[in-house]
Amino acid sequence: MELFDIIAILITLSALFGYVNYRFIKLPTTIGLMLISIIMSLSLFILGHLGLGIEQHWMKLIKSIDFNKTLMVGMLSFLLFAGALHVNINELLTHKWKIGIFSTVGVIISTILIGVSTYFILGWIGLNLKLIYCLLFGALISPTDPIAVLSILKNAGAPKSLEVQISGESLFNDGIGVVLFIVLMAMATGEPQMTFSNALLLFAEETIGGITFGLLLGWIAYRILKSIDNYQVEILVTLSVVTGGYALASAINLSGPLAIVVAGMIIGNRGRKFAMSEKTRQNLDMFWELVDDILNSILFILIGLELLMIPLSVPYLIVAAISIPVVILSRFVSIGLPLRLLTFKGKYDFRTLKIMTWGGLRGGIAVALALSLPRGFEKDVIITMTYIVVVFSILVQGLTFKYLIKT
Repeated sequence: MELFDIIAILITLSALFGYVNYRFIKLPTTIGLMLISIIMSLSLFILGHLGLGIEQHWMKLIKSIDFNKTLMVGMLSFLLFAGALHVNINELLTHKWKIGIFSTVGVIISTILIGVSTYFILGWIGLNLKLIYCLLFGALISPTDPIAVLSILKNAGAPKSLEVQISGESLFNDGIGVVLFIVLMAMATGEPQMTFSNALLLFAEETIGGITFGLLLGWIAYRILKSIDNYQVEILVTLSVVTGGYALASAINLSGPLAIVVAGMIIGNRGRKFAMSEKTRQNLDMFWELVDDILNSILFILIGLELLMIPLSVPYLIVAAISIPVVILSRFVSIGLPLRLLTFKGKYDFRTLKIMTWGGLRGGIAVALALSLPRGFEKDVIITMTYIVVVFSILVQGLTFKYLIKT
């Protein structure tokens, strides 16, 4: 199927499902779109089992889309930049230690807890998976998804300090999680030179290098924006940061997500304050908000449609269902331990822990990483677990998050 045909179908579905959700279902847009696309996938699956064969045409469409490349190479940089533009650096720095520890130590703790728990659970059920692959599942599912988190936070009404912590953590732990996944993937596939010291070096190069590159990229863009006053050209400059910056970071083996987040925060803060006229600010915000909404709509529809490609055997579904509480409990511990240490001499805020645990949504990035695994039994098990956890996270946690905040 031609690229233009795929884009046409996805945009048409986004418009149709968006209309149905707005008129009748009235859920938050991203959740509504994903729910409708899941219902559509289930309907096609049932019709296929009745012998109508309709699902084959849609499966052909889904197979023609490389979800991993579409998100990680095509969409992610745009969505991260759009989110980072509206992060207040001063507010972020107020919670820098919490965000920094949650994004690094928290992700590592969660990866280990989920990996080890999954290893024993799978063994108990009779699905023997090597520990390294269980840790890979832990690495891809531990980071909170910035796309899912930011879309839910828009209308959740969370206290400002909590909103900053949750959004800040999601923007940074995503990059950390991807790097950790790359390191574990190299170990799982038997890359000969991937020793422990090399893994640490790769982790440091990707993270520190990505942040440093993002600072440089953001500063260069800021100087260019400051030297002109033409919103069309300035929007093009931000587009070049997102596309060219992400591509260059990936080419030199630095973390593209971290680089774009840092560059986006510099442009959204210093650039917005000192390098843009009011007209430019309005047009820039309107442009990136529209890009964010369109890509989010397409992404969440794609997540729903990916159900047609998920191996849905009974043993896989059982372990996937068990994975849901395992992931949530691991999130609780990985946030709770650092929070306890950070408030050792102060009052322990259980409400913050409760909200951050339930508000740590997983999304398309986890699915994309799972789909990038080599073909085999391991991939089938991990994809099923990942998909079920992501669907539960978005539909159940996402829909109930605002009610939890009010309690």
